[in-house]
Amino acid sequence: MMTDLWDFLMIIWAHPVTAKLLHISILSGVVLGAVAYLTYAERKILSAMQRRQGPMTVGPLGLLQPIADGIKLLSKETIIPTQANRPVFLLAPVLTFTLALLAWAVIPVDAGLVLADINVGILYLFAVSSMGVYGVIMAGWASNSRYAFLGGLRSASQMVSYEVSMGLIIVTVLLCTGTLNLGEIVLADRPLWMQVLLFPMLIVFLISILAETNRAPFDLPEGESELSGGFMVEYSSMSYALFFLGEYANMILMSAMTTILFLGGWLPPFGIEALAVVPGVVWFMLKVCLILFVFIWSRASFPRYRYDQLMRLGWKVFLPLTLLWVVLVAGVLIGMDALPVESRF
Repeated sequence: MMTDLWDFLMIIWAHPVTAKLLHISILSGVVLGAVAYLTYAERKILSAMQRRQGPMTVGPLGLLQPIADGIKLLSKETIIPTQANRPVFLLAPVLTFTLALLAWAVIPVDAGLVLADINVGILYLFAVSSMGVYGVIMAGWASNSRYAFLGGLRSASQMVSYEVSMGLIIVTVLLCTGTLNLGEIVLADRPLWMQVLLFPMLIVFLISILAETNRAPFDLPEGESELSGGFMVEYSSMSYALFFLGEYANMILMSAMTTILFLGGWLPPFGIEALAVVPGVVWFMLKVCLILFVFIWSRASFPRYRYDQLMRLGWKVFLPLTLLWVVLVAGVLIGMDALPVESRF
């Protein structure tokens, strides 16, 4: 009986369609679990920085707090404003959450361990992450609330502004690696001088992903003194939870992008061969956790920017700097005859 069941499961696993569905289900489950416990980690880290206890009563060390929060949100009533555009109002959080999961299809967490290993993975990733602005605009407009509308406009302009500098930063990495495939970007040879050349772009990219994900100190769409909850102010229950899950899934996604582009992905740090005994997935997760800690650390350390300061930083500082750096990187690579073969004109 057990042998027949095992053979049946092996047949299902070997079938390409069912295998792909299983891979998608496993990946989605892992991302959702990571999102849930990222909220727990954030609350614990913030409480430690502020000399508080944080979650501590639901389960041992408060480990069941994310599950309790999820059950609470599921049990709440979904309230839709009378004058809201009902279909768009309900579609906006679903779109935001779906896009946050779709982007994970091309993220390689180890050598060969990727759902879709496509040659234009970086373009797919940038396109999907850029579409997140639609969910925000739809939520702000469909709520028929001035607070939500202004919050949506703020968030949309903020995301568009910093995507420009992020795109130029990615161009500098592509010039050095000569490929659009995320796995090949990780494996591309980068001498020490090339890593030093890209280090300023790593700093700019870290700041840009904070603004791209609407995180502190760039959480302008949610100003308590002027906009309350911003574009999410009219949402409740699971519709609010989907926005919440989408935001944290985007944080993990941007951390994974940073790891792949600048930190060597699943490879051991500093190219130390002795550390290769640790599985690549573990190194990838540790590097992602390091970037996520920067997200939380910045929230605890820096006050919120004014909106004019946010726009000035994006358009008057980061845009000229990244444009200059693209020219500089291209010039250095050509001058040292280090331009990858795929990138030669």
